[in-house]
Parts: sequence; C-alpha cells; structure tokens
Amino acid sequence: MARMSRTASRSKARAASRLAAVQALYQHEMEATPIPALIHEFRQHRLGATIEDVEYAEADVDFFDDIVKGTSARIGEIDLAIEGKLASGWTLARLDKPMKAILRAGTYELIARADVPVGAVITEYVDVADAFYDRREKGFVNGLLDGIAKQVRE
Repeated sequence: MARMSRTASRSKARAASRLAAVQALYQHEMEATPIPALIHEFRQHRLGATIEDVEYAEADVDFFDDIVKGTSARIGEIDLAIEGKLASGWTLARLDKPMKAILRAGTYELIARADVPVGAVITEYVDVADAFYDRREKGFVNGLLDGIAKQVRE
C-alpha cells in the first residue's frame, strides 16, 4: 500500500514538474529570461508555493530542472523533430508559444528520457495541453508526440 501511494505521489510531483517546465519554457521564449535565472525563480517562488490562492503541487525539482535545461540545450534537434511531424506548409513559427513549449518539453522527454514510458509522456503532455486548450489542440499534441515517439523510440 505504501509503495502505491509513493508511486502516486511521484507521479503527481512529475505532473507538476511538467506543467512548471512548460510555463518556464514559455516564459523563456516570451522574455528571453536566461535558463539559470528561470530555474532559480521557479524553485524559489513557484514550485510547491501558493500564488494568488492557487496552490502549486510539490514538484520533482530535479525532473523539472532536467526538462528545462535539456529542452533548452537540445532545442535545435527538438525543433527539427517537431517540424518533421507538422503538416505540409506548417512551420514551428505558426504555432503559438504555449503549444511550442508543450511540444518541445514532450519531445525532449521522448528523445532524452528513455526511463519514462512513451504512454506516460504523451498522456502527461495531453493533460498539460488541457490546462491551455480545447479538445482539438489536445488531439494535436497527442498525434504529434505519438509520431515523434514512433520515430525516436524503436
């Protein structure tokens, strides 16, 4: 029983990390905040905090750091993978910034985090998309990340 609750707790912490990572990557794109400063800000003021009566879940800080730093470090490779799955005539520039942040973080996990099952990555980022978008966009995230998973995870 304790093991199950630890797994559920870890899963909830990772979900919080993913949402925070998407928010940090979005902020980085909007304001060009340097990654080390962003990570510091999120660690000090957002992860596990209560802001404007919204309680942020306790996050897996190391997992958050890895997604943000890893996505930033491998942005060229990640963007190529995403662009390779966009419909003809579409470019990354046509996607809005929250969508880019979601797809980039999800793609990073698929490329670099073989320890995380494909199904978990896709489901979690569809859930993150749910915080920002309606059903159509969630389907887009699902389909695009599934296509990338088939390419990068044999």
